Amino acid sequence: MRCTRLSPVIAALALTACIPSFSQKGPMPFSEYPYTSVEGQPWTEGDLVLDEITQRFDLGVPARVHYVELNPEGRKTVIFVHGLGSYLKFWRYQLDAFAAEGYRVLALDMLGYGKSAKPATFPYTMVAMAEVVRAFAKAQGVERPVLVGHSMGGQTSLSYAITWPDEVEALVLTAPAGFEKFSPAEREWFRSVFSVALVKSVPEAGLWGSIRRNNFYRWSNDYAWLVEERARVIGTDEFDAYAYAQVKSVQGLTNTEFTRGNLGRVKAPTLIIFGNKDRLIPNRFMHPGHTRGVMAYGHDGIQGSKMVELKGCGHTVQMDCWKDYNREVLGFLGGTVTATTGSSASTPDVE
Repeated sequence: MRCTRLSPVIAALALTACIPSFSQKGPMPFSEYPYTSVEGQPWTEGDLVLDEITQRFDLGVPARVHYVELNPEGRKTVIFVHGLGSYLKFWRYQLDAFAAEGYRVLALDMLGYGKSAKPATFPYTMVAMAEVVRAFAKAQGVERPVLVGHSMGGQTSLSYAITWPDEVEALVLTAPAGFEKFSPAEREWFRSVFSVALVKSVPEAGLWGSIRRNNFYRWSNDYAWLVEERARVIGTDEFDAYAYAQVKSVQGLTNTEFTRGNLGRVKAPTLIIFGNKDRLIPNRFMHPGHTRGVMAYGHDGIQGSKMVELKGCGHTVQMDCWKDYNREVLGFLGGTVTATTGSSASTPDVE
């Protein structure tokens, strides 16, 4: 551990003036990220080139998507979709647990993220992201997946369920983006302020603060790998492309008119689950109020949806409160198996 003398602003972000320094270990490209279980067991990884996406968006480079698959013989396929700035490893506390319950588990790095290709010509809108997930599902032989999305991945999954309402078995929206309203002026502000240079400018000390405070309420040192991997990828050749994907994704996810205006199209049984200590939704710089109010908008708009608020949990609720999260989601999916064999409707519920 190295103790760093920090400015008051950075110290406030870091929450402590004595923090480990990972960047001094040297650069670590995404390809070297260890995709393993919590116990350190390597996951089965693969790559798929989605020709449909390459041609659809005239990418100029193959739309190569990296993924993990567990329990390929599972009775129902669950596809996990990560959020902004992250990658499939953010589902570390779910993949093995869901496979152990009999599900076929697929988790992908979205284009622009993790070990997947990072094409500069991809639009990074949420509907375009949904097209990627759908093409991935089809390539895996999955006609009606269960979609589990976090934050931006929630908005992506919601866009999928809106655009192709008959092709989703069940929908789990985890602290999802897509319900919060952003005005044209607010979207333009993001466009003018959030840049590749800004993403690259955050020092390692600032990463500690932003990751710990913005994403967690129950931070554990078991999550330090999040900071290490983010700090060490900065020095690699592909970091600029990753930063660009983030910038474009922010522009995409703040355009919520499509999702907010079409919630009634969702047919799949839907769970909306979030933490009551979420510091990212709603956007604190722009919007007053509480996370519950934002999520209630989606709950009211999606007929028959269930809304669960986990106490003392932050934005990355699937890690921050993973035991409670897994119990709620697995319980919900267990109930939808019966519901979808008869009526697809479920009773509105709030917890």
